[in-house]
Amino acid sequence: GDMVLGALVDCGLSARKLRAELARLPLEGYSLSARKTQRNGIAATKVTVRVKKPQPHHRHLPDILRILRRSSLPKADKARAEAVFRRLAEAEARVHGCPLEEVHFHEVGAVDAIVDIVGAVVALRLLSIEKVVSGPVRTGTGSVECHHGVLPVPAPATAALLRGVPTVGTHIEGELTTPTGAALLATLADEFGPRPAMAVEAVGYGAGDAEREELPNLLRVFIGEAVEPDETDTVEVIEANLDDVSGEVAGHTLERALAAGALDAYIAPVHMKKNRPGMVLTLIAEPADATRLEELLLRETTTFGVRRHRATRRKLRRQWATVQTDFGRLRVKLGYLGNRLVQVSPEYEDCRRAADRHRVPLKTVYEAAAEAFRRSRC
Repeated sequence: GDMVLGALVDCGLSARKLRAELARLPLEGYSLSARKTQRNGIAATKVTVRVKKPQPHHRHLPDILRILRRSSLPKADKARAEAVFRRLAEAEARVHGCPLEEVHFHEVGAVDAIVDIVGAVVALRLLSIEKVVSGPVRTGTGSVECHHGVLPVPAPATAALLRGVPTVGTHIEGELTTPTGAALLATLADEFGPRPAMAVEAVGYGAGDAEREELPNLLRVFIGEAVEPDETDTVEVIEANLDDVSGEVAGHTLERALAAGALDAYIAPVHMKKNRPGMVLTLIAEPADATRLEELLLRETTTFGVRRHRATRRKLRRQWATVQTDFGRLRVKLGYLGNRLVQVSPEYEDCRRAADRHRVPLKTVYEAAAEAFRRSRC
């Protein structure tokens, strides 16, 4: 839990604002500090909660829920923090075979653990984090000493909390994930897997207490804006060289190919063998349509063979907008590279019909549609 807070403070979260929000809890006798440190040569932030007054030796779930409900924190924060503690209580109840209300929170019921959990929930709000994605969880190996004695790593409560969560085995001795950390991840992470496509705005490192030689004892957090991945697909490119076909036949073949489902079709002039001028007729097709379109070229043209190869297309993500102009409502096609708008193209058929109806040049309608879209973005 403290490493989560450290990483988020390292990302730019104000420790002062965090302390001010945590002051809304009916808890006294503790202080929260954040300082810069290093782990294996990497700069990080260490958040420490120090207890100044004697505290209860343990708390039950109803005790902690009472603390949350008496606080002046936003309802959403209370609900998320309560969900974390309930998940912890359910795991402990499963491990010890007792009712939920009878679970004794020892380490997790202490002031520092409460501050860690509520602080993580508050920090996500302060940083306007809308979605949390976690990689596989490392648990460590060996044993750990706690209130119940010496237990294997991962501790039973941690193991129960990580049911259904991807974990990574490691030879590193020690407890790499505590019950507090496991409860936070299991409750607050929206999904587990690789880091999603995002424009990274901040990278933060939260330091743990232990110094480890094998792996820096750090939690790394990336914060950024999600971006839509580029759209890609696979197509078949079919082409034939033609030097003895008329323009009428070539044009007719292109029309037939497009009507038969070709994604695109075009002709390019070339200079061929025997010093003959000619053309390359090219079709782009979905893989499922390729054989049928190959046969169309063999039937409709004079070629004795066609070439075919597979290609990958990278496409802009497309959306449509409708704008109001002096010539009526017109559609505009939008092209996005990630989240950035890079292409604006009025729809030809809409503009052509409007130009015919109002008896104005096509380019005038195009300009009106583009200008209407620009105005709508202001």
